[in-house]
Amino acid sequence: MLNNIEGGFLADYEDVEIANKNKTFGSFIKTELSEKDKGVSGQKSDTGEVVFKLFGFIPIKKVMVKITNDDDYYVGGVPIGLEINSDGAIVVSRESKEVSDKLRDGDIITEIDGISIDSLDKLSEIVQDASEEVEVKFLRKNKEIKTILKTYRDAESGRMKLGMMVKDDIAGVGTLTFINTKTHEYGALGHPIIDSNGENIVPVSKGDVYACNLIGINKGKKNAPGELRCVFSSRADKKGDIKKNNKFGISGTMQNFDGLVDENLTAKVGGRLGVTMGSAKIVSSISGIREEYDIEIIKAKYQKKSDDKSMVFRVKDKRLIELTGGIVQGMSGSPIMQNGKIIGAVTHVFMSDPTKGYGVYIDWMLE
Repeated sequence: MLNNIEGGFLADYEDVEIANKNKTFGSFIKTELSEKDKGVSGQKSDTGEVVFKLFGFIPIKKVMVKITNDDDYYVGGVPIGLEINSDGAIVVSRESKEVSDKLRDGDIITEIDGISIDSLDKLSEIVQDASEEVEVKFLRKNKEIKTILKTYRDAESGRMKLGMMVKDDIAGVGTLTFINTKTHEYGALGHPIIDSNGENIVPVSKGDVYACNLIGINKGKKNAPGELRCVFSSRADKKGDIKKNNKFGISGTMQNFDGLVDENLTAKVGGRLGVTMGSAKIVSSISGIREEYDIEIIKAKYQKKSDDKSMVFRVKDKRLIELTGGIVQGMSGSPIMQNGKIIGAVTHVFMSDPTKGYGVYIDWMLE
C-alpha cells in the first residue's frame, strides 16, 4: 500500500491518529506528521511532512502533504439546478457527409481560423466572414484536434454555414456537497458535467446554480439506474455562479444559500489518510428533510493520481433503500461523512447493484 502513497493530499494530526489507531498501513508501521515552515507569528503552516516508520522508529517513506485548514463548511445534501454556457459550441447534429466524416456529435468547437468561440453569435459571425475553407479546432475526449471544413451558402437564408447544428448551453440537476462558511465557495456533483455523448468535460464560459424542487424519485434497480425528478426555473431563485467544471465536479461562489444549508450544521473536512473501511454516512434531503443515512465503506484507494472513483461504499440504511433503491442519478455530490468530517462525495452508482456506489475524496474537490 505504501507504494501507492504520493504527496499532495490533505492531512492533519487527527487523520494521522486515526490511521495509526486503525493500523491502516499494517501493524508494524506508524505514521507521524510534522508541519513545515511554520510562520514566525505562530500561525498554522499549510504544508507538512508525513513520515512512515517501521516499528515506530525506522523511517521508510516520507511524503509532503497539505495541512487541512481550520475552516468550517456547511454540509450540503440538497439537490440544486445547474445551468452552464460552454466555452465553445457543442455539435448536436451534422448535415453534410464531409462534416459527418470529420466531426461527431458531442465534439466541442473551440476555435475557427484561430479565433476563440465564446458564443454561438461569435461562431456565426466568423463563418459569415470566412473563406471557402476554415480551420476548425475542437475537443474530443478532452483532447484538442484540428481539421479543415468547407463553408457553403444556404439557399434559403443566403447565410454561410458549416453544415451542422450546435448549442452552447447545458442544464441538469446535482447535489450540493459543501459551502465554506468564510468564503462561501462551494463544491458539488463530485464528477464533471459532460456532453451528451459522455466524451468531453464541458468547459465553462459562465454558469449559475438555482434552487431546485424535488417532485419525485425513480427507484434504482439492477441495470436500470434510478433518478431524482426535479424542476427549477432559471428565471428565479438564483443561488450562485459556476466558475469551474472539472473531473471532480463544479465549483464557484454562493451568493444566497437560504434553503440550501442548515447554518447550524457545519463540519471540518477530512483528508483521505483518515478514511477507513467501515461505517460512514451519506447526507441527503431527498426525503424532504436533511438526514444522515448509514453506509459502509468497503474499499478505499490511496490513489497515485486523482480520480473520481476514490472509494467504494454500500448503502446499509433500509430507509434509503426503501426510498430510492440505493444510489440514483441526481444524488451525485451528496456528502460522505466519517468521524464527524466531510471526507468526500457520492459520484457514481454500480449498474449491477444500486446499493453500491463510488465516492470521491474531498481532497480532489477542494483542489
